[in-house]
Amino acid sequence: MTDAAPRLVYRWDLDKTYLLSELDSLRGLVKIPFERPEDKVAAPGVAALIRGLRESALGRGRDVRTYFLSASPPQIGRAIRRKLELDGIVHDGIVFKDQLQRLFRGKFRHLREQVGYKLTELLKARQAEPADAREYLFGDDDWESDPLIYSLYADVVAGRVAPAALAELLHAGRVDPPLITEACALAEACAPASAVPRAEAVARIFINLERPTPPAALRVYGPRLVPTFNYLQTAACLFEEEALSAAAAVAVARSLVEESGYRAGQIANSLADVVRREHLGGAAAAALRLAFGRAGLLPAAPPRWRDRLAPRWRHASPRTAVAAVLPDYRSMIGTPEHDRGEVTEAK
Repeated sequence: MTDAAPRLVYRWDLDKTYLLSELDSLRGLVKIPFERPEDKVAAPGVAALIRGLRESALGRGRDVRTYFLSASPPQIGRAIRRKLELDGIVHDGIVFKDQLQRLFRGKFRHLREQVGYKLTELLKARQAEPADAREYLFGDDDWESDPLIYSLYADVVAGRVAPAALAELLHAGRVDPPLITEACALAEACAPASAVPRAEAVARIFINLERPTPPAALRVYGPRLVPTFNYLQTAACLFEEEALSAAAAVAVARSLVEESGYRAGQIANSLADVVRREHLGGAAAAALRLAFGRAGLLPAAPPRWRDRLAPRWRHASPRTAVAAVLPDYRSMIGTPEHDRGEVTEAK
């Protein structure tokens, strides 16, 4: 008898990752609570991907959870839940940030301070999961600093950033002192009871390139973080990790074609790009090309190529786990010139 497979946990940013929210101005922030569910627009392909991840997990008998973490105010909660319902998305929880309360109290700087808020909420949420739960994190490259927050969270949970080092980083980032205290207490609770290294809790981090950020600019976070130009690329990587079925990946591609006007050439180019950037193996890409071709989303491969590509995928060896790289968080979070010490790794 084998042990049950670890729980799969999908944590999604809400704004500009699932929804195309307008958070770049105070005017956009203020109008968000007054938008109707029908007025909110999901990013192309994202709803199909979120549905597919859950369906794929349940189809394989896996325990799965889907959560959302938002920098939007709780006043929009009812509309967001209705929007998720309209998109056919089942979720297990949503956390909102009370932006309007900060605005009324005159804490304008904290409207855009997300590191302390999001990191603390992620660490709190981790306490509710089994120790072996495997997480996939989804965010964007906009003003909420998702690449930094998600990577730091992953390294804290894995034990590579000690609570004392975390406190130094958060002080350097001008995080509210109460949040620093809370985050460090939560990090301490994650500390292993013995000297045995902890397993990686965060499998991959996917960053939707909302702004024209060059993917190379995010290499500092290591191969665990995958910048993607669309959710087809995200789906392809999750297919390779066996978190998403081929049928679900096809559904994502089809939604881009039907809802966003993608053409066969764009589907093919998206796959080629994520392979070129070494986030997707050639065997997985070949299998997806076959699946997309059969679904009429790409020109079908000639029989001789089908005969060559299919066995290549079936007999391919699993890819090795993504190696962890400890980023230079000091330089990323804006440490003052007089304090240039290195981040202390937990032992």
